[in-house]
Amino acid sequence: MSNHKKKRGLFRKLIDNSFLLIAGATIALVWANVAHQTDNHSYHDFVHFDVTSLWSSHADVAHQSADGAIDATLVSASPEHAEHTVATASHDVETKPEGFVQHAAHGLSIHFIINDILMALFFAIAAKEVWESLLPGGSLNEPRKAATPLLATVGGILGPALIYMIGSYFTGTTADLGNGWAVPCATDIAFSYLVARVIFGAGHPAIAFLLLLAIADDAAGLMILAIFYPQAPIVPQWLMLTVVAMCGAMMLRRSKVHSHWAYLMGPGVVCWFSFYLANIHPALGLVPIIPLLPHAHTDLGIFAREELDRHDTLNEFEHCWKLPVECFLGLFGLANAGVVMSSLGTGTWLVLAGLLIGKPVGITAMTLFAEKGLKLEKPAGMDYRHVVTLGMVAALGFTVALFVSVAAFTVPGAIQDSVKMGALLSFAAAPIAIVMGRALRIVPVATVTEDEDQDHNSVTPAANVA
Repeated sequence: MSNHKKKRGLFRKLIDNSFLLIAGATIALVWANVAHQTDNHSYHDFVHFDVTSLWSSHADVAHQSADGAIDATLVSASPEHAEHTVATASHDVETKPEGFVQHAAHGLSIHFIINDILMALFFAIAAKEVWESLLPGGSLNEPRKAATPLLATVGGILGPALIYMIGSYFTGTTADLGNGWAVPCATDIAFSYLVARVIFGAGHPAIAFLLLLAIADDAAGLMILAIFYPQAPIVPQWLMLTVVAMCGAMMLRRSKVHSHWAYLMGPGVVCWFSFYLANIHPALGLVPIIPLLPHAHTDLGIFAREELDRHDTLNEFEHCWKLPVECFLGLFGLANAGVVMSSLGTGTWLVLAGLLIGKPVGITAMTLFAEKGLKLEKPAGMDYRHVVTLGMVAALGFTVALFVSVAAFTVPGAIQDSVKMGALLSFAAAPIAIVMGRALRIVPVATVTEDEDQDHNSVTPAANVA
């Protein structure tokens, strides 16, 4: 094998295993903690840097004024309190109605560019997988086949949310932390998929069960973000732009326009702005356009290597943006995972309890209810050893859990950081699940050859969809 092929194979393996996301999160953690120890704010200044200040003298003046406010606050308050005060003050300045004003204060910060603009492509690819799963041949197309995993998904959402809310009640932190109930509901499909393959092997039916559960969890997560975490009171009249954008996409489709760029730069941009102005999280702004892209009429299955040979507009969209989205996820980790180790607090333990206890208990309980109460069937080859272990694998929250942490607690500070730390520490589910698998004597089922497996993974797991 040539050195070029070896390098390409290594690069693809790093991408397929979400190396960039891990690297970004690791750099952020190290940077934030070193900055904290040396009493400087370089990480915070980087994340919240307004790029318009590079060409706008007005932004320079505003930036200096903000620095002055921070310096004044620091005389009598901690850095965390200073961040909270400035963020609250800038929020109070936003007094104009009707969508435009709520967004005037944040400018065009690096954090905004990554979380609200670039991550829109991440959620678009997530929506693509959900949409394709509803097509003939898709995992959600046959209700009876999908019923048990779908009920398990409900358990995987209700279990963590209940554990989190009960914990916040008994610790007396409902007022401060109650809004974060959805943080432990997420499942990171990329990392959970990788861990599941180690435990169950590529050919085990538990893999398909997990992927179906994760797809449904994605769909629920998109709805939770849109409904429960608007950035400000929703301004519904701006959603008329969403209708206009969807009509535009349908006109392009009827005109047999096949370039995904036409849909992305036309209806996609309009739809993003409609979400932005309506105060629905703009990272979801491309989701309504995805089902309107020309697509195949059947689904070959999530991660199916045969999809690489499909050249419909929807698959071309994924092929084009797969690698950039992985890079965006690295930036997402860099911009969101910078929490200091001293941030460990009640929020951390509530998120971890929701994930590590609520997830496996909820998934197992609802699977048991589906089988015993509703007389539905588990996939052939699965017993409750696999269900419990799979529930622990699904406790890997990471990407979307981090995203929801920022959406639920919009003011940077100790509360947001403690919840973020819980999302980061959900990686503990991986070794716990592996130990559980060994203890329960689960034997990996490897029915895919190495060459096939390499091809199979050439489409990354839903671009790290949680």
